[in-house]
Amino acid sequence: MIIKPRTRGFICTTAHPAGCARQVQKQIGYIRTRPAIKGPRNVLVIGASTGYGLASRIAAAFGAGAATVGVYRPSTATETRTASAGWYNSAAFEQAALEAGLRSYSVCGDAFTRETKERTVELIRRELGQVDLVIYSVATGRRTDPETGQVYNSVLKPIGGPYTNKTVNFHNGEVSQVTVDPASEPEIEDTVHVMGGEDWQLWIDSLKAAGVLADHAVTVAFSYIGPELTQEIYRKGTIGRAKDHLEATARLLDSQLAPGGGRAYVAVSKGLVTQSSSALPVVPLYISLLYKIMKEQGTHEGCIEQAYRLFNERLYAAGGIPVDGAGRIRIDDWELEPSVQAEVDRLWPHLTTETMDELSDLRGYREEFFQLFGFETAGIDYEADTDPVVIVPNQF
Repeated sequence: MIIKPRTRGFICTTAHPAGCARQVQKQIGYIRTRPAIKGPRNVLVIGASTGYGLASRIAAAFGAGAATVGVYRPSTATETRTASAGWYNSAAFEQAALEAGLRSYSVCGDAFTRETKERTVELIRRELGQVDLVIYSVATGRRTDPETGQVYNSVLKPIGGPYTNKTVNFHNGEVSQVTVDPASEPEIEDTVHVMGGEDWQLWIDSLKAAGVLADHAVTVAFSYIGPELTQEIYRKGTIGRAKDHLEATARLLDSQLAPGGGRAYVAVSKGLVTQSSSALPVVPLYISLLYKIMKEQGTHEGCIEQAYRLFNERLYAAGGIPVDGAGRIRIDDWELEPSVQAEVDRLWPHLTTETMDELSDLRGYREEFFQLFGFETAGIDYEADTDPVVIVPNQF
């Protein structure tokens, strides 16, 4: 089939296997140009198919030579329908790892279920014995509690009152005012159940109980804080409440792992183009502006650059792991540089539909959004007849 992008709001419903493979190869290529990471040996990545999860898996495997297990949702293609970008990304990663002689395994299933955890534990026990790093990078809008069967749905809303600011339709560049009504208490609670630390805790409990988590293991989950500009819709909103719970979970896990020499951290990352961030009002406009400023200053990073810094300069840096006053690892430091944020504040009032191309990097934002799904990638013939059915090697 001829595969073209089909969008519905902030969602792209198609993905291109060759484009996704090229993007994965590009990330692997970046890691191979960097000094080797003196890092983990056996790594479990929960939510391994896109974004920071995929980048962390690439950094661990191709930077440190680690064996990796990736957990992610299955996706099937037909002759008339593509699989997900995450499926194609994972297929490309597994093939590259196979060619490089790296041990890698894919567990396809819902990370929230008991069954997926049990299959992952058995795989680790059989193939690796134990893991010494666990990356938790699950981002989704819905979670079913494995004990009660209750379904929770997350929302992206402010708390306490409505929030009004300007936003952009990144498809056409139209800047407009948006008002988001506040979340109800049940919506806040649901969002915490989905995006907080409950499932992360269940994963670590399962690994510990089965004896497949090394005593000195480190576990990391990702979070975001962002600038004052986005606080009301992000950090002070429903998703921020979930991130507070994630950080509380990190502290609890750290106390549980510390007696054996293990640690648990939240890593606060930079604002990037993701499917999740594209769904938030205001945030795409902010990121478009941020990208332009950071590219001009030479400090712009994507997921793979952030993942390399996390591993090489934080988790496995000589002299210990640097953290902030709340015990968090910070790789958002370049985003929150005073000179960067001062420029954001200066330009924000001047952003309009007419000035977007001049003042922001909306073109770069749009390109990167479509690259998440394998489109707008150099060297790919998008007019070529392409088989959407791709097999993932080493799938369990």
